[in-house]
Amino acid sequence: MLWDQHACAELVETADLRELHRYRPAGGGLVSLNVGFAPHGPEVAASVLRSFRAQVEAIEGLELAASVDDVDRIAAAGDTAVVFDLEDIAPLGGDLDAVARLVTQGVRTLGPVYNHANAAGGGCLDAVDEGLTAWGRDLVAEMNARGMVPDGSHVGARTTFDMCAASTRPVVFSHSNLRAVWDHPRNITDDQARAVADTGGVVGVTGVGIFLGPNTPTLEAMVRHIEYAVEVVGIRHVGVSTDFSFDWETFRIALADTPALYDSSYTAWGPVEWMPPETFIGIGAALAARGWNDTDAAAVLGGNFRRVAAESWEPLS
Repeated sequence: MLWDQHACAELVETADLRELHRYRPAGGGLVSLNVGFAPHGPEVAASVLRSFRAQVEAIEGLELAASVDDVDRIAAAGDTAVVFDLEDIAPLGGDLDAVARLVTQGVRTLGPVYNHANAAGGGCLDAVDEGLTAWGRDLVAEMNARGMVPDGSHVGARTTFDMCAASTRPVVFSHSNLRAVWDHPRNITDDQARAVADTGGVVGVTGVGIFLGPNTPTLEAMVRHIEYAVEVVGIRHVGVSTDFSFDWETFRIALADTPALYDSSYTAWGPVEWMPPETFIGIGAALAARGWNDTDAAAVLGGNFRRVAAESWEPLS
């Protein structure tokens, strides 16, 4: 199966999730769809989540996955399993009990910080990262208890190390590339990758052009990051994601309108370019062309993130 650990529709109730059919030529898999980030409080995130759940239930070929067994069944039928993720703690509203409620609605991954420091810890664009706070440690403990996977993407380096030390279950980078391959502040160091691997987690190499190289969202660039990540952490700890913005035109406007969330590294190479699903689904063929065997390719394309889910998700009632 092809497991995309992070993709983004427009965060409004009217977003058309039939766009997810663009993954179907892959022959079955999973997409984790973002339902909120730093600008969104609990009410907005909850409204988006309700709308997205209702759409997935209504659209043929999409299905909400409550368990790893569901993912396997849905993917085997050639359909797309859907779960959800959050970036930043703002959608929690400071309430740790929100973790349990969100898990019941299918939110399975949370990155506690989006680029800049908050009550949980530091961000990847902060000049100084003070690390995971006491509240952030409580958050990680609650996520471990409820079956929500901690995510270091957009999080500051020191805070990610603290997350890995605090977590009793796997930590992931759902959509982060390797800084040694392309030096961008959103990319991670080898030591960060190793820290996540030591928890049993996975580094999800992603298809955003400015994180792959000088705005080059190509399979060649993606494979370069994947192969380097495998060298650093081993085949069991590398996966893939698109971080594709189905609302890419809107996101480009947001980059200009909300400079407090970003910095010049997002626009230094012109308008951000993304790898669309139509390109992403060719990643298996790209690995095969490089001489990868089927077992290793299957691990990176979905098996490794599936393993994290099996070790982390709690059953939904």
